[in-house]
Amino acid sequence: MPALEELMKDETAGDPMTGLLWTHKSLSKLQDALRAQGFCLSRPTIRRLLVARDYSLRVNHKCEASKRSAGRDAQFRYIARWRKAFLRRKLPVISVDTKKVELVGNFKQSGCEWRTQSRRVNIYDFPSMAEGKVFCLF
Repeated sequence: MPALEELMKDETAGDPMTGLLWTHKSLSKLQDALRAQGFCLSRPTIRRLLVARDYSLRVNHKCEASKRSAGRDAQFRYIARWRKAFLRRKLPVISVDTKKVELVGNFKQSGCEWRTQSRRVNIYDFPSMAEGKVFCLF
């Protein structure tokens, strides 16, 4: 379908090593654009047309490391020194690794609970509305 190729021309990204292609345009947006050109196609049909042209759904993968921060090694040497000092005195050493910061307050959280009524929470979750922050440990 030439109309789809024309739409995808400026909306296509890809991996030059594998030849894999993808687009950031949603099926709904493609459907609307095609409809504006006089084509009436369902989203499943558009999906099949994209797959036939070697497009596929993609997700982002965390693999990029930030550059090293100044003093990082000094921080770890400082921690190691204190750890050794505590262990010599037979004092407990706790390793804490924070992964996520959550706002404390009347905010919506993911997941669900068995309840007789829904809990009413703030519409917005602006940090300025928080009573504080908690660092979640995993």
